Amino acid sequence: MRVLVAEDDPVSRRAVEAFLRRWGYDVTLAQNGLDAWKALQGESSPKLALLDWMMPGMDGVNVCRRVRSRAPEPYVYILLLTAKDRKEDVVAGIEAGADDYLTKPFDPHELKARLRTGQRIVELQEQLISAREELRDQATRDALTGLLNHAAILDKLRRELDRSRRESRPLGVMMADIDHFKRINDACGHMVGDQVLRQVADSLQGTVRPYDHVGRYGGEEFLVVAPGSDATSTLQLAERLRAAVREATAARLLATGPITLSVGLTSTGVLGETDWNVLLRAADEALYEAKRAGRDRTELALALNISPELVDSAADR
Repeated sequence: MRVLVAEDDPVSRRAVEAFLRRWGYDVTLAQNGLDAWKALQGESSPKLALLDWMMPGMDGVNVCRRVRSRAPEPYVYILLLTAKDRKEDVVAGIEAGADDYLTKPFDPHELKARLRTGQRIVELQEQLISAREELRDQATRDALTGLLNHAAILDKLRRELDRSRRESRPLGVMMADIDHFKRINDACGHMVGDQVLRQVADSLQGTVRPYDHVGRYGGEEFLVVAPGSDATSTLQLAERLRAAVREATAARLLATGPITLSVGLTSTGVLGETDWNVLLRAADEALYEAKRAGRDRTELALALNISPELVDSAADR
């Protein structure tokens, strides 16, 4: 673990550095408070800090205040080194955000013990953050495919539509469905069906652009949100997705035939200023048109193709 040592006295600084390196720490040095503050910026900055109370530029107490005034993560465990031993001074340092303090001259064994305490606290927080992020990821991911789940992909759609309005950029939306998926489940079993779902999901995720979003909308349906895509580029992406699924599943010989996708799509450039729900329903209507036209194909929802009921519902919103 990296430790920042901020000490303006070179003799004391070298002595503390020697102890820390002997104990296995990676040491970053600072000669004043301003350098210490700079060293504590960024995600890869030290998570343990030994700060001398009295330093030029900025004292250790003010460095503490600055560290605690920013976002609480990642947490920095701060140990103040001070010649002051009055209770009022100790209280002032703790209230400024220091976790612990040592009065000079200090015993190296006591310093080592207090650093170990700080290290345990930092490591515990990192474990808690990791567990929290894992739970958060589980809450937004489909358990079978690893894609965004229904609620999460709809949230992405709403957010990207808001951004497309702010930036006056188009937004493409695709609804993709595995053809004859019920036949696969009936003829080959649900375990094979699950494998097909995972394989198709991997193909979709591996083909879209890094800033596109793919989610499992439900069953064998997938929703793709493509920021910055007009009707033409959304159509091109849809064709790449269909080809990728065909290629990835070509080796899987099923009694039901090859695994293919039908895709319905639209874009804000086609529908104009509209609601996210209208985009979704337009793509879904285009998907059903692709199904009616024979499957294994892509259909674009144009304004003239949208049902009157869809237009009326948009006007009512």
